[in-house]
Amino acid sequence: MEKSDPVENQGESITPYNVFPKILNGELPASFVYKDEWVSAFMDVQPITPGHVLVIPNKSAATLAELDAEYGARMFQVAQQVAAAIRNSDLRCEGVNLILADGAPAGQTVFYMHLHVIPRFKGDGFGIQFPENYNDRPHRDELERYAQTIQSGLSRFT
Repeated sequence: MEKSDPVENQGESITPYNVFPKILNGELPASFVYKDEWVSAFMDVQPITPGHVLVIPNKSAATLAELDAEYGARMFQVAQQVAAAIRNSDLRCEGVNLILADGAPAGQTVFYMHLHVIPRFKGDGFGIQFPENYNDRPHRDELERYAQTIQSGLSRFT
């Protein structure tokens, strides 16, 4: 989807770049379950299962690289609490997926960081598909090479 391609959401033309700020500003309706100075959590308007909640930072960030660590940490803290609340509710929930897509190839369609809290149950129709070669495990030297590459990248943050 191009940055300017509008989509319909509850009768209003929006882009994936402005839906969450409009929700936070009260320009679009949302069913909030939690809000503090760092993050907001509300019901997804296209839920995968009943009880599907989105947790977003109150400060805009399109990618994980743009997201301040404090906001990311708070998003996961609140997601953990929301997941516990869902499990303790009368909603059907035998498990929970936390999903955060960072970039279009990862499935991101709204370019404002958001964390999905998805109640799961047997036969809910949702799943994660692994590639055909998933059971072909890499050699240890290849894993070591990947680890060194990531360690090298981490050194820029410490």
